[in-house]
Amino acid sequence: MSDMGYESLKLENQLCFPLYACSREVIKQYRPHLDALDLTYTQYITMMVFWEEKKINVKELGKKLFLDSGTLTPVLKSLEKKGYVKRYRSKEDERVLMVEITETGELLKEKAVEVPAKMAGCAGLELAEAIELRRLLDKVLSGFAESE
Repeated sequence: MSDMGYESLKLENQLCFPLYACSREVIKQYRPHLDALDLTYTQYITMMVFWEEKKINVKELGKKLFLDSGTLTPVLKSLEKKGYVKRYRSKEDERVLMVEITETGELLKEKAVEVPAKMAGCAGLELAEAIELRRLLDKVLSGFAESE
């Protein structure tokens, strides 16, 4: 095969690579702020769902976060151990595992509320650019959600 045929294998021609690298860099920027809250990034985004929803079943939580149960289970166990959430079986259907935020988890929200403002300028984007990037990333994610 000619060298031209291998152009698709160049890192600079991949959409996945800058998405991957940006994700890692953004999470690295979050680390000092989340360390102060004793949360990992995955725990933080999970708590964001609880601050909004208060109570949700594990399957729906996984859908919202694009996480499988193998990733979500240890996160929820850790959050429960810290006293932020409680897990229990649904009374209507024992196969359904419910998770609910605790009062301690709600109190954490007061400390976490500063994190988005601290992170606002880390990417070096203007507000309009950040809004457009969010729109495009949501479009990509919805494409993945539809293909499942």
